[in-house]
This record gives sequence, structure tokens and C-alpha cells, in this order.
Amino acid sequence: MALILNIETATDICSVALANEHGLVEHMENSEGKSHAAVLTVLINHLLKNNNFTIQQLDAVAVSMGPGSYTGLRIGTSVAKGICYGANKPLIAVPTLQSMAFGFVQQQELRNQSEYRNSWFCPMIDARRLEVYTAFFDIQAKFQTDISAEIINENSFFNILSARKVFFFGNGSDKCKSTIRHSNALFYSGFNASAKDMIGLSENLFQQNDFKDVAYFEPFYLKNFVATIPKNKVLK
Repeated sequence: MALILNIETATDICSVALANEHGLVEHMENSEGKSHAAVLTVLINHLLKNNNFTIQQLDAVAVSMGPGSYTGLRIGTSVAKGICYGANKPLIAVPTLQSMAFGFVQQQELRNQSEYRNSWFCPMIDARRLEVYTAFFDIQAKFQTDISAEIINENSFFNILSARKVFFFGNGSDKCKSTIRHSNALFYSGFNASAKDMIGLSENLFQQNDFKDVAYFEPFYLKNFVATIPKNKVLK
């Protein structure tokens, strides 16, 4: 297993994780929100220093590629690309929703439970109002649908829910719980995107030599950035 620095900034939680041949070395995160630009490099420096590693000893840097917060993704990608460019390391991009599905199945220890073998897993990242970024995955964290931005209503995912149980989780799922009322919809609170859940996927991508062009890689925003004006700034 390679020594890989994993960076997750797609949501309000900023996290980093270091992994080697033994698995997770250490994980650090900051949940203050909207402070990624100030804390990300600090977390990385602490993580490497605590474990007596340098940037040059890394085999690769993996970044959560989205979808998610436009600003968060840009910060994470910029830092990852800067490290890769400066230290001549390969860049790995991990789909954010897939790493969430991978981590959720592991955390809940569902993979070996036969009753959930046909269930699907639906991580949700909060967008705005009743909109979420989402996709469906099987118990092996393999994509079963494309990533999409969905405006949730009482009929959302009816055909999927009619066929199987679906686990909904992530920071966008709580606001959907009162709207999606199907008996096969199972909602779990408190699960967030984390760099530690990127480890298995980033290692697989490293072994496949699936690297991104450091100069041209861009995050998967899914939607264009829309700037908003604070209410107290609007002229009346």
C-alpha cells in the first residue's frame, strides 16, 4: 500500500487522512465550517509532523473531487495540486459520494449482513433548499445511478424504493426525512464526508495508475457557482 495523503473539503467539515500499508495512520478534521482556507494546510502540516513524514515521502495526494461546496472543492483541489506540483507527486481524484457510500457501509458493518445485500446506499450532500447532490450505490460502493442534483419531493426515488431498502445519509439527508416517507427509506443522521473514508478508493486508484493531470484537473462541481448577496447588502 502506498503512502497517500487524502484531502476532503467538499462539505463544511475539512478533514485530512494519511494512510500506508497498514491502513489509516491518522485522521484530523475541523468542523467549524467555512474555514477550510485557513485550516487545511495547518492540518496537513500537523498530520505529517505528528507521524514523522515529509511531503517528499508521499507516494500520492488524493483529493475529494465533488460534488459539494464550490468554495470547499476549489480550496481542496488547489492545495492538493500545489503539493503535487511542488513535490512532483501524482494526483488522485476520489468521487465524494462514492467515498461516503464506502465509508458508511464500513462504519455500519453491513457488508457481511445478508439482509442488506440487495440494499442501495444514497449519500446526500446539501445543496440549497430541498436540493441535494446524490447518487445510488450497491453494498460494494459501486455506482448504480449517475450523480445528480435532485430537488426532493414526496415522490422522489419512488421506483427505486419500491424495489429495495435504501439507506439515506450525509449532511443533505436530514432535510429529506420528512418528505421521503416510503417504508423502505432508512435515514441515518450524523454521518459526514471524511478523508478517512477515501482511503480504500484512493489506494485502488493508485494501484491502477489512475492519476489526474495536475495542470488541468478541475473538481466535479455538477452545477455552476451562483453568488448570493447578503440581505443587508441589498439596496432598497
